[in-house]
Parts: sequence; C-alpha cells; structure tokens
Amino acid sequence: MPHLSIVIITWNMRRMLEDLLASILRYTEGITYELIVVDNNSGDGTAAMVRARFPEARLIENDRNRGVAAARNQAFRIAQGRYVVTLDADMVLRENSLQKLVEFMVRTPDAGIVGCKLIFPDGTVQPSARKFPTPSAFLFRRLQFLHFIRNSRTLRNHEMADWDRSDTRPVDYVIGACQLIRREAMDRVGLLDEAIFYGPEDIDYCLRMYQHGWKVYYFPHTSIVHFEQRITKKKLLSKLSWLHLKGVLYLFRKHDWKLQA
Repeated sequence: MPHLSIVIITWNMRRMLEDLLASILRYTEGITYELIVVDNNSGDGTAAMVRARFPEARLIENDRNRGVAAARNQAFRIAQGRYVVTLDADMVLRENSLQKLVEFMVRTPDAGIVGCKLIFPDGTVQPSARKFPTPSAFLFRRLQFLHFIRNSRTLRNHEMADWDRSDTRPVDYVIGACQLIRREAMDRVGLLDEAIFYGPEDIDYCLRMYQHGWKVYYFPHTSIVHFEQRITKKKLLSKLSWLHLKGVLYLFRKHDWKLQA
C-alpha cells in the first residue's frame, strides 16, 4: 500500500499537466505514491502525452467530459494509498509539499482533509481556505471585477481576508485544487457528490467531513503554485458557468440553505 494516491483530472490542459507531473516526479521524496490521471476527453493530445512521458501513471480515459466530482470518484475507487490528494492540472510543485502534508496528517489524527498554501506564480497567496459561503458570497465571487464588491465585508469575511494565513488552523473548507484526504475519513464519508458537475463539490465534501466528526485544516508551511484558470469567472455566460450555477443551487438546497458544520 503506497502512502499516497495522487489524483489529477484534466481537460484540454496538456502542457500544464505535463509540467505538474514532471514537478511531482522531481520533488516528491520520502513517501511512496501512485499517480492516477483522469482525462475528461481532452482534444489536445493529453492522453497520448501521459502514456508517452509518464508510463508509471494510471490513466483513465473518458469518452466525454464527466465533470469534476464524477472523474475524481473514478480515481478514488481505484486509489490504494493511505491518503489521497487531489491536485488541479494547473499547478506545479516547487518543493516536497506532498510529503509535508502526509506528515501533518500522521501527527493530526482528527484531520480528515488538509490543504496547503496555494500561491500565484508571483508569490501572492491565494484565499484557498475559506468560510462556508452564503448565497450572497457566491454571487459576489462572480462580481469581483467591481471594486466595491471586491472589498465588501461579505466577500472579505468569506475569503477570511483579515487572516495572514501564516498559522495552521481548522477552517470551514479548503478548495479542491489541493485536498489531501485521509483514507479512513473517505471510507466513512463516502465519495464526492456527482450531482455537482463543476464547482462546489469541494465545499460539500468538507462540510460532510465535519458532519462525520472530522476536521479540515489549512497548513501554510509548504506551498504549491496554482495558476488558477478561473474559467467560470472569465466566461460568465458559458455552458460551464451555467453548470457551476446549477451546482451552487443544488448545494444550498441539499443543506437547507445553511452551510454550517
């Protein structure tokens, strides 16, 4: 049994995925791990690249874009690690971050999920650990291009903007771009909710962790570069944005419009 199963889903991000996989092989030491890549029917040669350059990876090729939750669940079902980490394809490691996250989980028995510090390429820290959102917070996140929205109390509270993110602490949720999950917790909580195609499946999963007695932690003592595509924010009227909105509405209905542990 490997220490860690590294799960990456991808859709038309061949070049970024190639950089991420190369960085994993370069920096990850001190733990045993397996690589699982799920390709959501990319049209850019992603699958061929993985087979050619990273034959050690277990590759799942979908015949259509199955979304985030369903694709990650495909990997979760075959993962053999004591811990499972989800990574977005638009990331690169610059140090041995995955070992540090595993070591944190080993010494923190109440942790069901942990996420590390995510940074932009220029070193700016991303608000990857957040409070559970209200409906207005979700709306404000789509309208951040407006100055009075970006600096509103609603959005600052949701993104925990007054916290410098220098200390380890339990948080409501960490985004799915990097969630290291304890296998025991996954077995109790179950898989991701596949009714959510793209978007708040990470919020739902962290909330369910708390409901089953686990905690979600933010660990800032290692960082991963996240280029953060922000697809739905760039294309507010796209099909993907509509699917994201459906996922948000479903999430609030599922939890009776109150997201709280």
